[in-house]
Amino acid sequence: MKEIYETHINNSVESLFGYIRERATAEEVDRIYRAYEFAYEAHKEQKRKSGEPYIMHPIAVASIVARELELGDNPVISAFLHDVVEDTDYTVEDIRERFGDDVAFLVDTVTKRKKDSYQHSKQVDNYRQILESVHYDIRALLIKLADRLHNMRTLDSMRADKQMKIAGETDYFYAPLANRLGLYHIKTELENLSFRYRCPRDYADVERMLAEERTNDRPRLVRFTNLINSILESAGIEARTEIRYRKPYSIWRKMQAKGSDIKHVDGKHYIRIIYPNSPVFSEKAMSLRIYSALTDTFKEKPGSVANYIDAPKENGYQSFHVKLLSEQGIWEEVHISSERMVRNSRLGCAAERTEDNVKAWLEKFKFILQDVASDSHDMEFMDGVTLTFYNDDIMVFTPKGRGVILPKGATALDFAFEIHSQVGEKAVYARINGKLSSLRTVLHRGDCVEIGTADDAKPELEWMEHVSTYRAKRYLRGYFANLPRLEYERCERCNPLPGDEVIGFRDANGSITLHKRDCPVAIRLASQHGDSILAQSFPENEAFLYPVRIRIKGIDRYHLMSDLIDCITDKLHLTMLALATENIDRIAICTIDFSVHSLHELQQAIDSISKIDGIDEVMRLNYQQ
Repeated sequence: MKEIYETHINNSVESLFGYIRERATAEEVDRIYRAYEFAYEAHKEQKRKSGEPYIMHPIAVASIVARELELGDNPVISAFLHDVVEDTDYTVEDIRERFGDDVAFLVDTVTKRKKDSYQHSKQVDNYRQILESVHYDIRALLIKLADRLHNMRTLDSMRADKQMKIAGETDYFYAPLANRLGLYHIKTELENLSFRYRCPRDYADVERMLAEERTNDRPRLVRFTNLINSILESAGIEARTEIRYRKPYSIWRKMQAKGSDIKHVDGKHYIRIIYPNSPVFSEKAMSLRIYSALTDTFKEKPGSVANYIDAPKENGYQSFHVKLLSEQGIWEEVHISSERMVRNSRLGCAAERTEDNVKAWLEKFKFILQDVASDSHDMEFMDGVTLTFYNDDIMVFTPKGRGVILPKGATALDFAFEIHSQVGEKAVYARINGKLSSLRTVLHRGDCVEIGTADDAKPELEWMEHVSTYRAKRYLRGYFANLPRLEYERCERCNPLPGDEVIGFRDANGSITLHKRDCPVAIRLASQHGDSILAQSFPENEAFLYPVRIRIKGIDRYHLMSDLIDCITDKLHLTMLALATENIDRIAICTIDFSVHSLHELQQAIDSISKIDGIDEVMRLNYQQ
């Protein structure tokens, strides 16, 4: 067995360095090889759970960093050394002495901190460490992803409980992280490997059914792609086609979302058309040439075009998507991409790192990560990670044409907070594509959104149920946490106001609830729990508003409603929450909800309304009546 392992190690090293020699200088190759020798020596007595020599893991991680991520010499060296400090007696200073500051920094960043205690949990603290490294260098994230990818590729040797733990971490954190970094292929592989170990039976079932469908669909798809090739060739367009099949996890997730079987799930495959970069035509122009040539033959599904070239996804993904009707009467999804787009889809943030647009995206990504990492709450941090990293993006626009990327399902309120926290806080309404809309309206790709604000507007607690972005949730959470709080609760039946004659009752937990003295609940409590009665005052506080409800009865006439609204809003400067009216034999009955600071303010409102011509009766109701 030892000889087999040695042969495998030698073959792997020879293959990797053959690849590196074609792309690196002799000096860089020498430094990388010295790192391999150092790692080999450091780990020579160690074995993995499978029984294989530990050095096989650093070799595999370095191969992923070099081949799949196409990173330079220092990240490859760091990949060889990424477990040396954590698992051996060598220190970061030993690494620095041999390979320099940059390598020492990367190794130190990816090394898990040894702690006697953790602020939240071991996993959460490790996540924080990883994310905080973005402030300095994103290469550390890429090395961690390469490490996790090889661990997932070799998870068979672990116990079932360890498999579940590692697969769960991968699905929750590492796959979404790869997604946000634009590393589509790594993200997809991590998802599938996680699914395989978390739900082995479901994975096997989906994989079997997909294999059957692919066998049946293959001839039809080959005919379709051959026809595409013929059309493009006739148009003088150089391009190649690929049939791309989506992985079991992607299909399973669609099945769960739609509650359907695999036969009724769309998008199990797509056709990719890849064209070389042209010195004559821009990528957009080439994509449109191909699109035009194809739609001269095939019908296009209305609303199926998605132009990710002009409006890339948040992770940098670009392509031109359309659905075409094949000769068999089936809508086929077609992706039109340049060679550059395909490469960038594989390499994500590791591609073209010097370009201005990539720099801007990376800076935004760093800002988001740091914002999430700074959250002090365990579950809120985890929620923030999920919301930030793992979503389907849509792009909407401001009236001036600025593109804003939001997760699918986001509302106009999310958009407001994305523009600026003060815009969100003071938001009152939205205009979506020129039409007046509620802030709760769900947005769609391409919407043009304008937010109306008011100086006296304030966030409402129910907004928390209508936002999905981490930025909006975090701001609202902080806003409501910092509001002044009452020292006591109010009875939900009688809803007392400051100025009412009240009485307090203390429960077993020490909480005090206020009741009006004529409240039936208070009377019952007094008879049963008299010892818990407290003499309590209820002073007015400008920081607190309380909802109230009144009923108005009067003779119906022209402008009665207008006079009522003017009195409440213009004269009394109160905000109406709800208005309901009915008319019985020329008698108008209105129920109006608004907020006041005290009984005195409510009485002023009742007195003012009573003076309106035709009003016969104004009565305060319990708010729930």
